[in-house]
Amino acid sequence: MDGVTGKEIVIRHPKNLGKLESLLSRIFRAPKELIRPLDDMNSVLWELMDGRNDFRTICSMMDSTFHERIAPVEDRVRASIVQYCTLGLAIIRQSTLSGEWDVSAGFDPTGLLEPPGEKLGLDHEEWSEE
Repeated sequence: MDGVTGKEIVIRHPKNLGKLESLLSRIFRAPKELIRPLDDMNSVLWELMDGRNDFRTICSMMDSTFHERIAPVEDRVRASIVQYCTLGLAIIRQSTLSGEWDVSAGFDPTGLLEPPGEKLGLDHEEWSEE
């Protein structure tokens, strides 16, 4: 599939803490970010949701890749997309992207994340060139 690497996707985003939570976080040296590793199906879905594919195309590609594991495909894909939107990780657009957003690997739109640690096992070559 065009634009799909088949690699496990790891979503990182900064924690949004209140004053007390922030203080406790510093005292206990808690991580400053949330790390969400995705399973194989959600990793493929994440890569397909790059602004170039419509819902029908995404469902078709997911069905041809995962067959009965994702049946009923429309319901499962819709539920995952709704979950991404609920978490603030995605939005639904009526038109395709035309370069106005950077959707490349390793891009932090908030500018708040530090470079990822080696323990995440990320493919640094893929996104460090950008």
